[in-house]
Amino acid sequence: MITLYAIGAGFGLPEISPYVTKTEVQLKMAGLDYLKQPGTMPDSSPKGQLPYIDDGEQRVADSTFIRVHIETTHGLDLDEGLSPRQRAEAWATERMIENHLNWASGYARWMLPENFEKGPARFFDGVPEHMRAAVVEDIQGRVAESMRVAGLARHAPDEIVELGARSLSALSLILGDHPYLMGERPSSLDATTFAALAGLMTPFFDSPLRQRALQFKNLAAYVDRMMARYYPEHAWQPLAA
Repeated sequence: MITLYAIGAGFGLPEISPYVTKTEVQLKMAGLDYLKQPGTMPDSSPKGQLPYIDDGEQRVADSTFIRVHIETTHGLDLDEGLSPRQRAEAWATERMIENHLNWASGYARWMLPENFEKGPARFFDGVPEHMRAAVVEDIQGRVAESMRVAGLARHAPDEIVELGARSLSALSLILGDHPYLMGERPSSLDATTFAALAGLMTPFFDSPLRQRALQFKNLAAYVDRMMARYYPEHAWQPLAA
């Protein structure tokens, strides 16, 4: 059985990390049995990040390479039925989400003080009190520097919202009135998209970007639909009333 190493539920979500959510939904799509348990970083993860999996004697890190592994090892194709052009469009859309939209969403979670204090800062509650403030400040500074290196944090907050909103608009147009991004059945791209949008739209965190996201009614309904399909046991407050 596959073991998926994750962060776990929190922030109103069945899984805190969008990248773990992506992998978990793809495992569900594939119909593969798996055991989910807390992961440790950076010592155990081959790439110092989550998710990673154990599949027999193989340990595989990074959501994209995990997908490649489960498809090649278990004889699966999560994009079965898609044309070569659709596969190319799905890959390009996934890159937009993971290399652009997720940074904007992460900014709202990590850099807005009210969200950071009730969210990511709580990861360090187990650190001894006399060290905690310094550790939290250091980690937040590292995340901010990563965002600056990636390019996003070089912009003003309102510009970051506008950039994120452009990606949301693109996703809304791609989805249209279809139930899933590539049409009538879910594909690997839906795992990526759902994970990103749920992480942004969770009521636990509010932000200007979240408010822009909720204006795209088809995206809100899409998140509700995906949540009901892949996490029916999770108590989720519907976004599309």
